[in-house]
Amino acid sequence: MEFSEFKYERLDYDVLKKQYEELLEKLGKCENASEFMKVFDEINLFRGHTHTMQTLCSVRHTIDTSDEYYDKENEYWDNTMPKLQAYEVQLGKMMLESPFRKETDIPEAYYLSLENQLKSFSPQIIEDLQEENRLVTEYGKLKSSAKIEFEGNTYNLASIAPFMNDNDDREIRKKAVIAYNRFFEENEEKFDEIYDKLVKLRDRMAKKLGFENFIPLGYLRMNRLDYDQKMVKNYRDQVIEDIVPLTVDLRKKQAARIGVDKLECYDLGYNFKTGNPKPHGTLDELVDSALKMYKEMSKETGEFFQTMVDSKLFDLPTRPNKEMGGYCTGFYDYKVPFIFANTNGTSGDVDVLTHEAGHAFQAYCTFKNVTVPDLMFPTMESAEIDSMSMEFFAHPWSHLFFKEEALKYHYFHISEALKFLPYGCLVDHFQHEVYAHPEMTADERKVCWRRLEKVYKPDVEYEGFDLLERGGFFFRQGHIFQVPFYYIDYTLAQVCALQFFVRMLNKDEDAWKDYVHICGLGGTKTFTQIVREANLKVPFEDGCLKEVSAKMKEELDSVDDTKF
Repeated sequence: MEFSEFKYERLDYDVLKKQYEELLEKLGKCENASEFMKVFDEINLFRGHTHTMQTLCSVRHTIDTSDEYYDKENEYWDNTMPKLQAYEVQLGKMMLESPFRKETDIPEAYYLSLENQLKSFSPQIIEDLQEENRLVTEYGKLKSSAKIEFEGNTYNLASIAPFMNDNDDREIRKKAVIAYNRFFEENEEKFDEIYDKLVKLRDRMAKKLGFENFIPLGYLRMNRLDYDQKMVKNYRDQVIEDIVPLTVDLRKKQAARIGVDKLECYDLGYNFKTGNPKPHGTLDELVDSALKMYKEMSKETGEFFQTMVDSKLFDLPTRPNKEMGGYCTGFYDYKVPFIFANTNGTSGDVDVLTHEAGHAFQAYCTFKNVTVPDLMFPTMESAEIDSMSMEFFAHPWSHLFFKEEALKYHYFHISEALKFLPYGCLVDHFQHEVYAHPEMTADERKVCWRRLEKVYKPDVEYEGFDLLERGGFFFRQGHIFQVPFYYIDYTLAQVCALQFFVRMLNKDEDAWKDYVHICGLGGTKTFTQIVREANLKVPFEDGCLKEVSAKMKEELDSVDDTKF
């Protein structure tokens, strides 16, 4: 069955409410563990179907935000899901207090997640959650509404990217960056207003739940199971010490390669005089190459990607009114994942077929042996290990996508992975500052961003770009608005992925086995448990980043980048 044939129907809240109440009452009357698990499975089928309908609506809404039917349906779910959360909390309490808890084989990670859910929700914040959903949707619509006039054509935020990042005409790059930023400048007041409302709303919710500010609530909502703010700060400090100097050096080499004395902000995305590595072929040809790669990679990945192709489980091209960004999700009823992206003719198109496919492969593996919806996907930072590691496991097949530019892509991908670490930590650090001081004005938040930017990217300047110089870069980072504190996850996972890459370079045959193993775990274990199951070092451990940065520098130094 193809994705277009997946049937969507609105599930009436009153009916859902009645079904949930009946199932919970039934669960409460169970007299033994066997009966309890049978009802629990029944509840999970019901929850999985609800999630499938909400996800189908969400996916089709992001594919075309101008579709009036799915716009209204999305609004319905924005209002309905917070109300259903009250029953999720009731279920959680029953599971935690069940006399049969020790007689079941439900993983401990599930109960830790339940405890987080209970601490992060109360019926008194339902209206606040509904308003948060509305504001997040407003932000997404604002970005997807961009119509950027450039060189006689109209582009959106994704389709103008090639002119900004990979044009050998420096003046064209500059003009493209000016045009791109003009959209944010013209809508500065709107972005500031949406974010100000979100910050204050989240702070209010946190205080209603008894927290000092949103930070601890944000950690609970991100389902941090086995690490805290202090560990994250220690990790960020290591990035500043061990990675930032390396990335500054990488940008110096980049300036020399492209023949400029100083990298301007419109040079940052332009890495080689011969152009950044570009995928060769149409989008359909790239998908065909990905299928060939996954079939050669392993039996498991071959079966997985064939399913994705046969059932058309992705929407890849960028289009007007399509929401920006990319993601992977899954449909419980159909036991398959789905990939959403905005391809634009850059190397990022291949990253979609590896990164998002890594998420999808994990979901494909987990759907086979995990029945609890809450455990289908790992927590965010663990999930990103699956995606980012797949990017590196795909390196031996780079020639399928990049032909003679395969070595250039190898160098480019490693460099970009390293340069991302400080940026990801910047996004995280900024949010800690913002939610610790919710009283900050819009201008003060921008000053805060720019101050931290000079710590994590000390050599980056924005001369002539007023909004960026004032600290408005964060407007474009959707996670800051949509999923607070979801960004450090990428960097933690990147460090784990780089460790897998080191093992690949060292010809460690167990690296792939360990990777497939953790993909099958889903959310049955915590982040640090999954990292150890993969035989990797936990990123919070002192010295982990020194080892990774040293090996990556050695690998980059082995390539003569001046030839590109």
